[in-house]
Amino acid sequence: MKQSFSWWAFHKKPLTAEEVVREAARIGYAGVDLVPEEYWPVVRDGGLTIACVGGHGTLSDGMNKRENHDRIRAEVTARLEKAVHFGIPTLVVFSGNHVDGQSDEEGLDNTVAVLQKLAPEAEQAGGTLAMELLNSKRDHAGYQCDRTAWGVRVCEAVGSPRVKLLYDIYHMQIMEGDVIATIREHGAAHFSHYHTAGVPGRRDLDETQELYYPAICRAIQETGFDGFLGHEFLPKGDVLAALEAAYKTCNVE
Repeated sequence: MKQSFSWWAFHKKPLTAEEVVREAARIGYAGVDLVPEEYWPVVRDGGLTIACVGGHGTLSDGMNKRENHDRIRAEVTARLEKAVHFGIPTLVVFSGNHVDGQSDEEGLDNTVAVLQKLAPEAEQAGGTLAMELLNSKRDHAGYQCDRTAWGVRVCEAVGSPRVKLLYDIYHMQIMEGDVIATIREHGAAHFSHYHTAGVPGRRDLDETQELYYPAICRAIQETGFDGFLGHEFLPKGDVLAALEAAYKTCNVE
């Protein structure tokens, strides 16, 4: 399974961008998630894939508001063009937070509407739009796509092979648990990217947290997954040591 890591969590001083990329490649990483554009050449020159980047701005002010659709379409279209040039397979998109007075059904319909317009562009570009599942309990209060079932309904309504979900294991453990069963039920059809972190605390994938990642990663592999599993946690100690330990934890047969 291809592993990646979120740039914001592991590019820490005094490490330079070049050092992070070089050491990640040595460990065995295939890609990097959520890399600021200024570092895209560094990542590519270091032999790693830019596995995913944000497709549009404003996580909380997103696709579930009709007045955002023109802006989001323009931003995603521009990012798709750059993604083609840099070989980026996934753009992360966001439902946005609940809107006052709006039902879940209306929010879903609005989200589907803009994704249906963007799906042909993604299909033509060969990229995937992955809507991220985030917890609204601790980290992103009010976020609408906070349950797997809601996200799956969006994907099914859009009906495009290029509109999927980013299944964030940390966030979904907080919201609903049942991680392995969910992966087995929906992974093959609807999950195109994964994120990891320890629960509680969003820390290392070690013995102090409640998730057993070797079993989770085996379940992901069993679905036939060929995308990226990205580590998105805050290291408790040495950044490179945490990066290597996470890779070994999820490098299962």
